[in-house]
Amino acid sequence: MDQVQKILQGDPRAAARLMTMIENGSPESITLLKSLYRHTGRAYVIGVTGPPGSGKSTLTDGITEELRRRGKTVGVVAVDPTSPFTGGAILADRIRMQRHSLDSGVFIRSMATRGHLGGLARATNDVVDVLDAGGKDYIIIETVGVGQDEIEIVRSAHTSIVVAVPGMGDDIQAIKAGVMEIGDLFVVNKADRDGADKAIMEIEMTLHLGKGTDGWRPKVLKTVAVKGEGVAELAQAILEHQAFLQQRDGRRQKGKERSYWVFFELLQERLTTRVLEGVASNGTLDGLIERIAARETDPYSAVEEVLKKAGL
Repeated sequence: MDQVQKILQGDPRAAARLMTMIENGSPESITLLKSLYRHTGRAYVIGVTGPPGSGKSTLTDGITEELRRRGKTVGVVAVDPTSPFTGGAILADRIRMQRHSLDSGVFIRSMATRGHLGGLARATNDVVDVLDAGGKDYIIIETVGVGQDEIEIVRSAHTSIVVAVPGMGDDIQAIKAGVMEIGDLFVVNKADRDGADKAIMEIEMTLHLGKGTDGWRPKVLKTVAVKGEGVAELAQAILEHQAFLQQRDGRRQKGKERSYWVFFELLQERLTTRVLEGVASNGTLDGLIERIAARETDPYSAVEEVLKKAGL
């Protein structure tokens, strides 16, 4: 049986092999992804983002448990920072999810950022497609933080969850700066700490000042994930948002938005790679950089020169 058929039948080893190929940039992975793509679009994707240390992994673990209680299969894609020594993902938080490792209804994959942002969103979405084709009902993407690349990843989700913690004003500022517009649900985790109510009030005030979200009013919830408090309510809120999207044709629209971002990311990556390879192959790249450094030309004119030679 070929690898595509094994993945479609839910073989976790075949899926894991393809994910490794994707992360390594194997050309063969593209061929397999092309074959799998028409079998995708069935899974419901949940994005979880927030500042480091906000308890995203524990929340993701709790959401997974709640969905399993409802008889749903779950895939988890956890984007981790990269170890500077091994180049692999730092998996300290992932240890908390190991209780699901013997559950055939759960598949957990950690992805290392490997120091590059360019293809991370696309690679993450490729892994989501593998889990989707493999039959997972829900896929949770947990990101490493709240930077631009994380926003792009979470933008691919049907339901986006933004996590904050009380007593850290900088975190609320970070949320205001980048992700208020993508959040469908906001969670103040570690809500047994002082300042939880203040954090909720700040988020609600910021949401009130923001623009509308096509009829959905983002919910703000309290959790203490390490104790399991509020996690069932969070899972229920996810299901409510899913039902809302189904009623408003929002799921199809979200799918269209995801397709746009995946296409855009891939096109940008491929164009950049091919143009740079063309410049490097004819030996003009070093000379061009020298001219920019010597102020004989400027970066803008140099880019226009390269694009013109590439016929763009």
